[in-house]
Amino acid sequence: MQTGQDQIAEHLPFKFKELKVYNSTEYLWENVKKYRQVFDRNETAYIYTELSLYNKNFDLADWSLRVDLKCFKVEEKSKTDICTLTIEREISKFDHVVYLREGWGNQKKGTFWKQGTYYWEAYLDGKKLGSKYFYVIEATDEIPEELEDDWNIRESVDNYLHLQSARLYEGPYDDVLEDDRVYLKEFSVKETRYIYVELTFKNLQPSNDWHLELFTKFHNRARDLKGQIIRLQQIKAGQEIIKITAGWGAANPNLWRIDAYSADIVFLDKLVATIPFLVDDEALPGNPPVFLPGDDSTLVLAPPNHEVTESFETIMGRLEALTGLHQVKQQIKEHAIYIRFLQMRQRRGFPMDQGIEVHSVFSGNPGTGKTTVARMMGQLYRKMGLLSSGHTVVADRVDLVGEYIGQTAPKTREVIDRARGGVLFIDEAYALARSNDDGKDFGREVIEILVKEMSSGTGDIAIIVAGYPDEMKRFLDSNSGLKSRFKHHYDFRDFVPQELSAIADYAAEQIGVQLSVRAKAKIDEVIIKAFRERDKAFGNARFVHDLVEKAKIQMALRIMENEAGVTELDKDEISTIRLEDVERINGISKPQRPAIPINEVLLEETLAELDGLIGMENVKIQLRELVSLVRYYRQNGRDVLNAFHLHTVLIGNPGTGKTTVARILAMLYNALGILERGHIVETDRQGMVAGYVGQTAEKTAKKVEEAIGGVLFIDEAYALSQKGTHQGDFGEEAIQTLLKRMEDRRGEFFVCVAGYPDNMDVFLKANPGLSSRFDKILRFEDYEPAQLTAIAERILAERKVQISPAALKHLDDYLAFLYKYRDAYFGNARSVRQIVVDIIRRHDLRLAEEGVALEDNSKPTRLLKADVEHLKLDTKELSIQRKRIGF
Repeated sequence: MQTGQDQIAEHLPFKFKELKVYNSTEYLWENVKKYRQVFDRNETAYIYTELSLYNKNFDLADWSLRVDLKCFKVEEKSKTDICTLTIEREISKFDHVVYLREGWGNQKKGTFWKQGTYYWEAYLDGKKLGSKYFYVIEATDEIPEELEDDWNIRESVDNYLHLQSARLYEGPYDDVLEDDRVYLKEFSVKETRYIYVELTFKNLQPSNDWHLELFTKFHNRARDLKGQIIRLQQIKAGQEIIKITAGWGAANPNLWRIDAYSADIVFLDKLVATIPFLVDDEALPGNPPVFLPGDDSTLVLAPPNHEVTESFETIMGRLEALTGLHQVKQQIKEHAIYIRFLQMRQRRGFPMDQGIEVHSVFSGNPGTGKTTVARMMGQLYRKMGLLSSGHTVVADRVDLVGEYIGQTAPKTREVIDRARGGVLFIDEAYALARSNDDGKDFGREVIEILVKEMSSGTGDIAIIVAGYPDEMKRFLDSNSGLKSRFKHHYDFRDFVPQELSAIADYAAEQIGVQLSVRAKAKIDEVIIKAFRERDKAFGNARFVHDLVEKAKIQMALRIMENEAGVTELDKDEISTIRLEDVERINGISKPQRPAIPINEVLLEETLAELDGLIGMENVKIQLRELVSLVRYYRQNGRDVLNAFHLHTVLIGNPGTGKTTVARILAMLYNALGILERGHIVETDRQGMVAGYVGQTAEKTAKKVEEAIGGVLFIDEAYALSQKGTHQGDFGEEAIQTLLKRMEDRRGEFFVCVAGYPDNMDVFLKANPGLSSRFDKILRFEDYEPAQLTAIAERILAERKVQISPAALKHLDDYLAFLYKYRDAYFGNARSVRQIVVDIIRRHDLRLAEEGVALEDNSKPTRLLKADVEHLKLDTKELSIQRKRIGF
């Protein structure tokens, strides 16, 4: 939508810069004003606005300007005109930036401006250039008696805020969760990115709605302004405690220098506090000194023990406000009620039968709220007097387990000490018990320390372990004393789609955006799809928050494509996520399908290799038909990528060319472009079946993922269905996993299974779904005697060996003899290769015994009848011959 400025900008000699508000005409360096948006009624006489414009005619020509400045007060359903001020000005060509300033009010403070919301607007020829909101506040509540003597100065700031704590910490651009903050009084120059000020105030106007505008000004030792952060926040009636954080710095630790700094906190143009701190070589934990105006003493304001924390009812209310988790919330409420009941009995003189159990197991998939609830549990336990501080320390295996002998115990105890008084939340706790036979795993040492800590009963600590449900069950079974220490088990189930949809609305609110109707519908569609396809790694609320955050990024990219007009967009336009923003998220929009043409060179080479195979006429015919079909589809404009279902069974005796054909199939699919990659992954039972429950499915799925876009060739596949002599045979698990992937990702990869005829028939009948999943069966017959001889001649030619006619005749007769008396172990081409290798070896031995030396190494070896006469055409010798040559 084009704004008034867009419509007139092209022919005007200026460009709008900004509109600001102030109430003090005090002269400052370079005539900068004390700009702000919140004013105390009783301290305000005039409120001014400053319109600034970039002079396009700078250094070119003088020009004239006429602008209207209007002020309005916001009412419930309308607005009230306060004033309209017209400014006519001759603009000098020497002014790079033009400033127009006007104000309205009464010279007597507190008489004109009333409590409420206002805004200034600037107009040119009836078209709006820009606007700026400001707020007039008034203190009406009496100051609590207990604070009357707390402060040495009595200024208007006292009527709104009472500083209770001020602390500093370091963090990234997007701040640090409160429970994860490490408070410092000195900062490391090499590690410090943003330095944050955490301020806690008591609201002295709890019955009023009012606006708080807090300035945090960072100065160096010379009092140069290093940086400034402004926080504008609406304080709601009933809000007793106000918490604000403000940080300034850079994403990388290269902004701060070794120096003495201070953070000045300013409200209503009055100094609230000054917090000095150092940036030096090393960080130093602790609370910095805090200087209050009008007081010569130095104070250290740490969080009070009771005033700042939330009430029991507030914490329970926040718990109840969480989306979903109905069973978890009910368990926690019942647990809290029971604890209060026991405490009531104790106050009435009843003895406490046993210590109140506070250790818990949280089972659930990622993103189901385990960490959030753990933090609330710490606060609840504190309010009930079970913990002294109620903070939460989050740890995992890396934080607890050392790399060498003797490191784990001190590392674990240090984490426990940090969590003392609060909650130690161990995420993915099952990683501490990796296997029953790993004697070198130090995770078990951590478990023993935790068991001892929980057994003491006086540790002022609640330990919560969390992780996937199945893995947590194995974790609790890993130590005989572990399970008995955890009395409370909470099952965090996956959020259902309607709950995830509500979380999406909450996530959008948290990051300051809103979803259009169509964008929300699309996000709900993505959520339902992800929910249906979820596995145990599904991120639940984490997935939704990430989805909304990505949509916000796409919104920003869309808006910033026209960066010149961004300043004129209204708040709704820069905070509303549209359908197109959601559709542009990677993984949601359908990727463009690759156009893969036929690789004519590779196709010609592959067909030549196929034609060069001896025999297999039925296989060659079927593959030639496939080539013709693909060419026909392409000529008619049909997309052949992933359009074929060619799961294939290769059945034949040993040495009939099954593996060779499988490799040719992969090359053929590659050349035709019916698979994206066309590679081949070869495996067998050992590559798919593991030795423990649950590992086989993972191992098989990994092989399938390797084969996506190509061919998975499983040799001797019948071994998957053969039952072992013990209970640890998981071949059926591999078959089930393979069948599911073949159906779910049909067309994306092809499976070729190969094996002997009888065994493969048993394999295909082992599972009802097996035979139906395979689209083609290629049978490889035993080679005829003439084909066996042709194979032998080819092998000899590859080795550059000649054979005399007499020797060839004897070899031909012997191969025919073998074919006639072949059994199930006959190796076909494999046997022929072994026979040829044996013949060449005997030829070389004969020459060595005769002492004959080769005169010319370049001459080919020539086999004589003497080299093959050991091949007897006698059935009595057949078993001896087979044993000798290995088949």
